[in-house]
Amino acid sequence: MSRVLNTETLFIDGPAGRLEAIYEHSAQHSPVGSVAVCHPHPQHGGTMQNKVTHTLARAFVRMGFAALRFNFRGTGKSEGEFDAGDGELDDMLAAIDWLQKTDAGSRLWVTGFSFGAAIAVKAAIATRADGLVSVAPPVRHFASGLASQPTCPWLIVQGDQDDIVAVGETIAWVNELQPGPEISIVSGGGHFFHGKLTGLREVVTEFVTAQLA
Repeated sequence: MSRVLNTETLFIDGPAGRLEAIYEHSAQHSPVGSVAVCHPHPQHGGTMQNKVTHTLARAFVRMGFAALRFNFRGTGKSEGEFDAGDGELDDMLAAIDWLQKTDAGSRLWVTGFSFGAAIAVKAAIATRADGLVSVAPPVRHFASGLASQPTCPWLIVQGDQDDIVAVGETIAWVNELQPGPEISIVSGGGHFFHGKLTGLREVVTEFVTAQLA
């Protein structure tokens, strides 16, 4: 089945200035909900054009969501400067606020990759999102700082060959949480899921579709 997308490049108001963004949704159907997507670490080349970030956004669009990707402060054409995660969470909350003012359905999901996964977890807690997908979350950088955990349906996806985020560390952390997220390990997947993006999309689609049902 062919899909016709509306893709809009725009700027949204952020707490440190304008944030460059891409907003995508079906041109044929009203959205079933909206999703805000966070990119990996901006000081290590992460942008909203990252392949994993793009894959996440498109997976949600294929399921009928409106998806907003954006560049954190100081990245691409976004104004401001890198703020070690604190300001980037504020950027995410501004993006979510923009989404909630659009006509994109009542469901709100958040997702992110690597550094962006950590931001997405915190945003899900702050906004009481309806769902969360964290891809290769850097557990050691944010797990100890969580006052609580998300109460929404939550999926963690990680490759078993990830050389940046140790899969054993992630599994150990998940096992400490109650009730904790679901976790899916992609066989042969590295941190950036080279050659495994289709598998990543399928795992995410299966989880989200089950929650929508």
